[in-house]
Amino acid sequence: MILVAGSANIDFVTQVDHIPAPGETVLGGDYRLSPGGKGANQAVACARARGGKQPDGQAPGVLFLGALGPDPFAATLRESLAASGVTDLTLHLDRPTGAAFISVSRAGENAISVASGANALLAPEHLPALDGVTHLILQLEIPLATVAAYAAAARAAGVKVVLNAAPARALDASLLGLIDLLVVNEGELRQVLEAAHRPAEPELHRQLQTALELGPGTVLVTLGERGSVAAERPQAGGEATLTEVPSHPVQVRDTTGAGDTYVGVLVAALSEGLALPQAMRRASVGAALACTREGAQPSMPERAEIEAALSRG
Repeated sequence: MILVAGSANIDFVTQVDHIPAPGETVLGGDYRLSPGGKGANQAVACARARGGKQPDGQAPGVLFLGALGPDPFAATLRESLAASGVTDLTLHLDRPTGAAFISVSRAGENAISVASGANALLAPEHLPALDGVTHLILQLEIPLATVAAYAAAARAAGVKVVLNAAPARALDASLLGLIDLLVVNEGELRQVLEAAHRPAEPELHRQLQTALELGPGTVLVTLGERGSVAAERPQAGGEATLTEVPSHPVQVRDTTGAGDTYVGVLVAALSEGLALPQAMRRASVGAALACTREGAQPSMPERAEIEAALSRG
């Protein structure tokens, strides 16, 4: 089983001609509401990549732990989790459900502001028993102390810990040492290195090698249309093992949720025993398909769609 612990937000999304600069007001069209939050998004992407809810009612083995408020938005989020076959472990706490305010440009790029709400109350004592869990997926839209406590508990239980270090924040060496797989984009990778006071390296492969020295077993950086690159810690000294996977070409409509789709599909594949290069390829295809549709969770592909795209090359 895969446990995803993290944020759940209701997304307010509007399309604009361009992303506003500081101090600028840009008029958009009608807004739409959509279930989101990095944690909930990754749980949905993971469950769909594992086949989603089966006709016989069998769940895909993905659990989600998050926090929701006592408001109507909570029901929207729980319905989306249920529709994808995610086992819902969300808590109802005394803060509004988290919200994200998303502007999407006509080129498909986005800018996001998040009001944490109930996500800020998710605490170390809320972690359930980890019996049967093989992978724990974490992000950084919940308190950092909670992330660290969950990672430590998972490491002690022999569970693989995956951290998507987004949104970018400074991370302690003690936390990085608990991570089996660190997933970042280029900006987040630079933030991790700067917080550790490591000298800036102009070359990406050297940045990955330096990040490995901070503790994670594998560091994977997503590069948008340039694909993704991973560096795995060598078994006995020497240089890291590098894996490069190209992006899957599509006509981009909306990049919202693409990174979360990548993480969810990646861990779903790893949990099924695929090697890292094959898992990265599946994740790249899944993220690309998500970019062809609007929204976060509504855009995330089903397993059959990923399989079909892979078969077409």
